Amino acid sequence: MVIPPFIQLVKWFINEKRMVVFVESAVMDDPVLTRNPEFGHIQEKLMTFDEKKDDLTDKIDFCVCLGGDGTLLYASSLFQQSVPPIMAFHLGSLGFLTPFKFEDFEAQVTHVLEGHAALTLRSRLRCILMKKEEEETSAKPTTNQLVLNEVVIDRGPSPYLSNIDLYLDGKLITSVQGDGLIVSTPTGSTAYAVAAGASMIHPSVPAVMVTPICPHSLSFRPIVVPAGVELKISVSPDSRNTAWVSFDGRMRQELCHGDSLRVTTSIYPIPSISAQDQITDWFDSLAECLHWNVRKKQRTLDELSDLSSDPYDEIKNET
Repeated sequence: MVIPPFIQLVKWFINEKRMVVFVESAVMDDPVLTRNPEFGHIQEKLMTFDEKKDDLTDKIDFCVCLGGDGTLLYASSLFQQSVPPIMAFHLGSLGFLTPFKFEDFEAQVTHVLEGHAALTLRSRLRCILMKKEEEETSAKPTTNQLVLNEVVIDRGPSPYLSNIDLYLDGKLITSVQGDGLIVSTPTGSTAYAVAAGASMIHPSVPAVMVTPICPHSLSFRPIVVPAGVELKISVSPDSRNTAWVSFDGRMRQELCHGDSLRVTTSIYPIPSISAQDQITDWFDSLAECLHWNVRKKQRTLDELSDLSSDPYDEIKNET
C-alpha cells in the first residue's frame, strides 16, 4: 500500500525539511486520501500540477518516486526537457529501477540531500511521429515524445506479419517481417527487449538497441547501434497492413502508410540516484529481479570425494 508511505514522506518533507512539495492535482481528490485525517493536516500545504497542462521544467529540483518501475517511467514522461535527480523507492512488484528501500527513508533522503549520492544518467529516446499529411505540408508533428525504456512498433490486431522499413541515418538497412520491432535505450534493454531475445546493456553505455519481435527469419538478431544515429521507421509501401506504435507502453496509435517515426537519443537523460553505485545497483537488480546467472554452486572435488567414500571404511580402519 503506497498511501501510508506517501503521507509519511510528505509530512517529513514539509515539517522536518521545510520543503515545498508538489503532487498531482488528482491526488487532492483521491477519496482514500481525503478520508485520512493525517492527510488533512498537510493537504493545504501542498502545491499541485496537472500532467497535461503544466511544464515542470523550472519548478522541481528533486523528485521522489514511490512504487515500481512503472512509476519511474511515468515520472520520466512528466519532464520532456531537463529532469531533476530522481530517487526511486521500491514499493512495487519488480523494482529493477527502484533501488531504495523505504524502511529507512529519512536517513537515505538526508544522505542524498547533503550531496552524498552517485548518479546514473539514463538516456532517453526522442520519438517524432510524422503523419503523412504532416510530411506533405511540413506541419509540426503532433507526437513528439521522450521515452526511457522503449518505443514499440507492432502489427496490432492484424493477422498478417508486419512489414516495416528500417532506415539508419537515411539509409535503408532492412525490412522487418514479423510481429514488430523494439527500439530501446540501455535502460529498456532489460525490459521488453530482453524478453524478445536482446542482450542486457548497462545504462551508462551510449547506445540504442534494435530488437525484432518474433522475426520471420532465424538470422535476424538484435543489433546495437551508436547513440548518435537517427532511426527512421515506416510501413513498407507493399505491406498488407498498417502498424501500431506505443511509447513506454503509452500513447498507442496507428502508424499508417506514408507515416514515419524518427528516433534519436535525446539530449535530456534521466539522472537516477543510485543506492550504492551504478555498477553495484545494476548487477544487484540483475540478480534479484531477473535471477541472472543464479544456479546451484558446483561442488568441489573434496565434497565429491566425501560423498563417494564408503561409510564403513572408518569402521574397518578402527578394527
